[in-house]
Amino acid sequence: MRRRVFSVRYNVSVIIPVFNAEPYLAECIRSLQAQTLTECEFIFVNDGSVDGSRAIIEAAMRDDLRIRLINQENQGVSMARNRGLAIATGEYVGFVDADDYIESDMYSTLYGLAALEGCDAVVSNLESEIDGRPVVTRYPFDQGRLLDREFIQTEILPHFLKCDDLNTSVNKIYKRSVIFGHSIKFPEKVALGEDALFNIHFFARAASMRYIDYTGYHYREVQGSATRNILEKDYFGQALRIYHTEPPGIYREILSEPLIKRLKAIRFIKTAMACIYIYLKPSKTVKFSQRYRYISQLINNPHVREALPLYCEAEFGQLGRFEKATIMMIRTRLTLGLVGIAAYSRLRNA
Repeated sequence: MRRRVFSVRYNVSVIIPVFNAEPYLAECIRSLQAQTLTECEFIFVNDGSVDGSRAIIEAAMRDDLRIRLINQENQGVSMARNRGLAIATGEYVGFVDADDYIESDMYSTLYGLAALEGCDAVVSNLESEIDGRPVVTRYPFDQGRLLDREFIQTEILPHFLKCDDLNTSVNKIYKRSVIFGHSIKFPEKVALGEDALFNIHFFARAASMRYIDYTGYHYREVQGSATRNILEKDYFGQALRIYHTEPPGIYREILSEPLIKRLKAIRFIKTAMACIYIYLKPSKTVKFSQRYRYISQLINNPHVREALPLYCEAEFGQLGRFEKATIMMIRTRLTLGLVGIAAYSRLRNA
């Protein structure tokens, strides 16, 4: 067995859960090894892969002392990340998924800002893809200053209830002392929203953060994700379960009950609108009649009818023409009208 020396003081520990990621793992590893911030350690947690993932990691380890490997039986991404957290030694912690890749300056950019300010977290942008086109997720936060605890409580924590675009852990770095000082972990028996709960518990205890309008993380849509297997995935059912989930207790301390209800309604209707677009997209595997029935049930769902007025009161005036038309069709329960709007949207974006 190769000797390892852990006396190095790492700036960032990067945790990478791996489950059957063989087609993409080598590119992910190369992007990590190319980091211009050399004081990084890369903790791979092989979560019971049955393909060649373990061999790829072991081959990379031979020439790179920064790579560490944990092998475990398949226990899920939360358990894998928690195993990595348990041995992380860096001042800050980041997360990368094994089928994604990052720019060579990602951690030097995020850590450089964190070290300059001494803040508890840095949040950056995220590039993903929709219908094969790159889309960058940015956030409406001030990037020119240190964001203090008051800002976190009034803007960041409510954002987790209102939207799902900040949930992911991969476009951030977190101060390890905050994670360990408050025993923050990814929830291991939660089927949905593991990242969101980790973030909520972290930011509920963070004293400061920075946001930077920088895009260094590239999320890859792989087979079996996004719009594939849409009936099996039941995205609207997932949205319903999140809508009915009670938020962590911190919210009762900083937000009123009516505001919590309104923020949850906004997120729920936004997700419902996204579901409409996904399920009305032509599919070779799901019949139109099945997708039409799914959307009809969605817009007639009593919880949609309950949340819709709250959403409209808060958001309708800020919507574009396409979104307003979608809301009007939901209001009037016109599934056929939604079919037409979705078809027009696809033509417009072609």
